[in-house]
Amino acid sequence: MRYLFMVVLCFLVAACSQSQKGIGETFKLALFGTPDVELTPEQVHDVPYASIYVRVNDGSQIFMVLAYAENGDLKWVSRDKAMLVTRSGRLVKTLGLPDNLLEVTNLASDPLAHAQRITDGTEWTRTQSWTEDKQLRSATLTSRFSLAGTETITVLNAPHAYRVLNEDVTVTELNIHYQNRFWIEPGTGAVRKAQQFVGPGTLPIETITLNPYKP
Repeated sequence: MRYLFMVVLCFLVAACSQSQKGIGETFKLALFGTPDVELTPEQVHDVPYASIYVRVNDGSQIFMVLAYAENGDLKWVSRDKAMLVTRSGRLVKTLGLPDNLLEVTNLASDPLAHAQRITDGTEWTRTQSWTEDKQLRSATLTSRFSLAGTETITVLNAPHAYRVLNEDVTVTELNIHYQNRFWIEPGTGAVRKAQQFVGPGTLPIETITLNPYKP
C-alpha cells in the first residue's frame, strides 16, 4: 500500500512538465489563485490511475489521483501529499488543508452508499469532527435529501446527464444550516460530481470525477 502511494507521488512529480503545466498542483498553490488545471481527454486517459478535479474554497481547479482504496475509502493525493478521503462520493476526511475534516461517524447508514434509492425526505444523522481556524470542533449533523431533477454537465469535452441530489444539513447546536449537492450517474448510482464542506458551511470543496475508480 505504501509502495503504491509513493508510485502515485512520483507520477505526479514527473507529470508536472511544461506541456502539462499544473498537473499535481498543491492545495496551497490552488488557494492562491494559480490558473485552473485543464487536461485533455487523452492526457487523463494516459494516467494509469483514477483521477478527479478538485476546487477548494472556490480557488483554482487542481488535479488529483487515487493513491489507494482501503475498506471503501478512496484516498486522493496531490503532489505535496495533501489528501482527500471519500466514501461513496462523500468527503469523510482531509489532510493538508488550512482546516481539515477529521471524522464522520455512522457512514454505514449514509444514504449515498445507495444513492439510487434516495427519495425526497430521506434523512441521515451523524457526528462530525473538524477544525475551524485550527480549533477542534464537533457536532451532530442531520441531513434531509431532496431530488433536484437532472442536469447535463460537460466533463472532458463530453456531456453527461446526471440526477441531482440536494442534501440540506442542519446543525442544531450551532444554529447552522447549509447544503451539499451531489450529481449521480443514473446507471450506476455513483457520485460523479459533488459540492460539500469540510465543516458546517465552511471551506467548500468541489470534486469532479475524470477517470472513475474501478474495483
